Amino acid sequence: MTRRHFETGGDTYARYRPAYPPALAAVLATLAPDRERALDVGCGNGQLSVLLADRFDAVEAFDVSEDQLANAAPHPKVRYTVAPAEALPTDAACASLITAAQAAHWFDLPAFYEEVRRIAKPGAVLALITYMNPSVDGPLGERFKSFYATDVAAFWPPERPLVERGYVDLPFPFDEIEAPAMSIERDWPLPDLLGYVETWSATKRARAAREEARVEAFIDEAHTLWGDPDTERRVAWPVRMRLGRV
Repeated sequence: MTRRHFETGGDTYARYRPAYPPALAAVLATLAPDRERALDVGCGNGQLSVLLADRFDAVEAFDVSEDQLANAAPHPKVRYTVAPAEALPTDAACASLITAAQAAHWFDLPAFYEEVRRIAKPGAVLALITYMNPSVDGPLGERFKSFYATDVAAFWPPERPLVERGYVDLPFPFDEIEAPAMSIERDWPLPDLLGYVETWSATKRARAAREEARVEAFIDEAHTLWGDPDTERRVAWPVRMRLGRV
């Protein structure tokens, strides 16, 4: 990985980042040539890894961040290892499915793709998965959009537009498979939404640059617009994928 915005704060990431829908793992398992082994690269806290473990005999999950893996969800069929995407400590031709969820925009893609070709079984599937900025129901919705696009816009890393466009701009030298429409949907109280905002790389960078006033101003406005912070409102992230046969 060329960027390490998530080397700390793994506990917050594990608590507030949204989990993927089980249907995602089901679709990927259907596409794989068999269900012997899946590799989840840039796995973070293992949100996708544990879902894959319900569909595959074994899952190897890799991340460069020791802190993220220290907060990873345990599963008897998941083995977590600290390793970069471009140099995975695993055998050649071992993987039926290779995934990178909300992570591929940080990779050295040419080097990662070489690893994919090395570790993939014939006919294995590569899935680059991302979820885009969410919509928030209720009075906070428009202010949430402007906070993302204006207040902390200068603090998003240069890779962020790749996520905003659903990875369509990533080079992808594999036989592409049409990806199904999918979304992550959660009914959250305000503290969960604000916890999620604190996991953003842009929020972290704004605070590090001593521009926390713009974050705190948004938090104050959010409380006013939301009302009772325990009230749950729907938050929805569109999921986008690049799927390919190796």
